[in-house]
Amino acid sequence: MSVSLNVNGKTVQLDADPEMPLLWVLREKMGLNGTKFGCGVAQCGACTVHFNGDPVPSCQLTLGAAADGDIVTIEGLSADGSHPLQKAWIENDVPQCGYCQSGMIMAAAALLDRIPKPTEIDINENITNICRCGTYVRIRKAILQAAEA
Repeated sequence: MSVSLNVNGKTVQLDADPEMPLLWVLREKMGLNGTKFGCGVAQCGACTVHFNGDPVPSCQLTLGAAADGDIVTIEGLSADGSHPLQKAWIENDVPQCGYCQSGMIMAAAALLDRIPKPTEIDINENITNICRCGTYVRIRKAILQAAEA
């Protein structure tokens, strides 16, 4: 079945099952590999993308449900790494293994869109993604730095 999808500001036609999780559409059908598979049950946040401006786990959003909205992946946040969060991530050496980081950055970007000057409490309450390496102190520091930029 052909489905129209708006990803990173571009409309594409895809021939895929509308019940296919958006995560696999992005990775397998569109070659956007920045969004990662973590747990598959919407608990870890590795697959976070923006759907109509909100951070959502793409492992649980179907292609059919996503067809009417605007999707932004880590690739759409900034093609050249110039987004303030991406810069702050690098400057603070946030990633250790790096696997969760695209989802973490997408969750942080959504937070900064909603709360441009978040407190540490705002970050703790809104960033629920899991980092198995435990780089939360550097993550918090990078979010606060990006908020100042």
